[in-house]
Amino acid sequence: MSTTARTRTLVRSLPVADPGPLLDTLPDDQIVTWTRGNDGFAAWGEVARLSVSGPGRFAEAARWWRELVGSLDIDDQVHVPGSGPVAFASFTFDDGPSSSVVIVPEVIVGRRDGASWITTIGDADPNLAHRSPVRAAGQVRYSDGSVTSAGYEQAVATAVQRINEGALDKVVLARDLLATTENPLDARALLGPLSRTYPSCWTFAVDGLVGATPELLVRRTGDHVVSRVLAGTTPRGSDAVVDAQHAADLLASDKDRVEHELAVRSVSETLGPFCSDLVVPRSPEVMRLANVQHLQTDITGRLANGESALDLAAALHPTAAVCGTPTGKARALIRELEGMDRGRYAGPVGWIDSRGDGAFGIALRCAQIEHDDEHSLRMYAGCGLVLGSVPTDELAESQTKLLAIRDALESR
Repeated sequence: MSTTARTRTLVRSLPVADPGPLLDTLPDDQIVTWTRGNDGFAAWGEVARLSVSGPGRFAEAARWWRELVGSLDIDDQVHVPGSGPVAFASFTFDDGPSSSVVIVPEVIVGRRDGASWITTIGDADPNLAHRSPVRAAGQVRYSDGSVTSAGYEQAVATAVQRINEGALDKVVLARDLLATTENPLDARALLGPLSRTYPSCWTFAVDGLVGATPELLVRRTGDHVVSRVLAGTTPRGSDAVVDAQHAADLLASDKDRVEHELAVRSVSETLGPFCSDLVVPRSPEVMRLANVQHLQTDITGRLANGESALDLAAALHPTAAVCGTPTGKARALIRELEGMDRGRYAGPVGWIDSRGDGAFGIALRCAQIEHDDEHSLRMYAGCGLVLGSVPTDELAESQTKLLAIRDALESR
């Protein structure tokens, strides 16, 4: 574990006039974001950073954040979830050596339910006029990641065979794709297209990990908790009639319903002990995104003992939606077959404030700008495998999911 910090004791949140689109306030360096529609945060600078790895990463991050908050003098004149000091975090999927990161920015521009504010720490300059033009990626070349397309199909076939043999019920296998760009990558060039194309998703950037996730691991507002579970996927149709038929087929698919029910069960069984009241809908709905449709279930609850958003994210990760069932066996099979370190892909990503309110999504439809090469991007996509999964279909699904980042990267 390593941590660095500069002394910043005064945190001030002040209401401001609407700043316009949040992403348009960002400079080109040291940015972190969490937005959905018109609401969320655009932030920059760095007051403190924690890098942590291993199975104790969530507990260490929670302890570090509590100690940091205790050292601050907070002048919060806004008093809404997300005002005052906020930490933005991105955790690794696995317990291995890759690092999770928690960042406390110097300046945060926030908007929630029509109210806008700016939070500054110490003597940070809140001036919004420092924004430089967004730099396009230019020409893009793609190459295989850890495995080829044929290698991914073979891994899927092996996993399905294990499922058929009764070794486990579900496993999620991911693959990566590499992109090399003509110009150094500007995270804002990805964030803008992602937020416009996927307005119902949570668009994020933390330490070079950029994406737009449709899946909300957990949101905590006071004692109210919600988790959005997605599992089961079908493409969008070429017109409204075909699109509706795809949705109907998805709802009727035994394979997709089983995959979805396993994911819902894993979340509800984990959240249940934390809540005095938990509501789990009996049937899923269909979420329509620009490129795919998913089965969706929103689970809601009332907290019994005041756990923070970070505490709940730690308890929930990994869900069956990104790992499998049973968790231990699925995790072991992922390590055996994927041939790569997921890093922070499919891990919790989001924010927490000084009151414990916050939101964490699952880092999906995302890519990592390589820290040692600003011309390189590693994008990820994964597919849930259950009894009846077909390797060619899963490869096609992964390619469809990769389009979220590819389209954003190639936008002009």
